[in-house]
Amino acid sequence: MKMNLKSIDNKILSRIYGHGRGWVFTPNDFKDLGSRNAVASSLKRYKQSGQIRQLARGLYDYPKSDHQLGLLLPSSDDIAKALAGRDAARLQPTGAYAANLLGLSTQVPMKVTYLTDSLSRTVQVGNRQIILKRTTPRNMATAGRISGLVIQALRHIGRKNVDDQIIAQLDRVLGTQARSQLMKDVRYAPAWIADIFRNLALEEVSA
Repeated sequence: MKMNLKSIDNKILSRIYGHGRGWVFTPNDFKDLGSRNAVASSLKRYKQSGQIRQLARGLYDYPKSDHQLGLLLPSSDDIAKALAGRDAARLQPTGAYAANLLGLSTQVPMKVTYLTDSLSRTVQVGNRQIILKRTTPRNMATAGRISGLVIQALRHIGRKNVDDQIIAQLDRVLGTQARSQLMKDVRYAPAWIADIFRNLALEEVSA
């Protein structure tokens, strides 16, 4: 029995090292290597030895470190991907985070929300709250594409607040390929956002 547990320990550690520093993971990432209890025991031992770090309940990382800053917290995207599971559940940044990613807002939100086709879940990591919010297939139709990010950012800003400055920023950050993607996905956008998509595409043509 001890030999079997040692084998599971070694396989888990090998997988962690294989992904490299910065990897964020959950016990589910090792469910093919042993029972739930065996995996939990291994992770507990590695946490106690300082080889891995527990970020929240059921969430760990193999932390990166900086010689001046010490241990670094993983990115919100890496945390969200780990929470979504190894079944490649899709994620779509939304709200203030989507706006920030496009440079439409300078606010770096402490509450980061993603739409997902996986389970809803919320976790606190340091001073950040990562929220996975299950949504409809239509809202996930553009997940992972620039069009989805623009749709969610503009929804957060609101139709009445979209001014020339917002459009100018989109004009700056969206290249030819991105605008082409907007037009491919225009059918998934609310009517007022679809109009913005078309205008951005026309500006590229006239430029």
